[in-house]
Amino acid sequence: MKRGLVPLVAAMALFSSAAGAQQALTDSQKIGQRLATQHCGVCHFHIQINSTASYGPLLSKANFEGGRDAELKGVIANGGPNMPGFKYMFEPAEIDAIVDFLKTVNPPGLTAEKQ
Repeated sequence: MKRGLVPLVAAMALFSSAAGAQQALTDSQKIGQRLATQHCGVCHFHIQINSTASYGPLLSKANFEGGRDAELKGVIANGGPNMPGFKYMFEPAEIDAIVDFLKTVNPPGLTAEKQ
């Protein structure tokens, strides 16, 4: 396997087990999973199993507590102090799909059995 594919495959396996253990994903969530894996995972998820560091905040359903959907969609679209905006890369429906998927991801250390 090529070196560039290793992190992508690891992230996809991590997301598959994180979200799949809880529920079957909708079509929108599957699109969001693919986009998050390809574009968000490098900064916002632990790609290496033994790593505890990430560049940006770890993303999970905990980020959406208190009805923060619109705020987080705005951050994805427009970026932030240390994050590029993706409004020219993603359609609004794709940003919605990323948010839909992230709402299925358990925070680190929380499995479906612990909920």
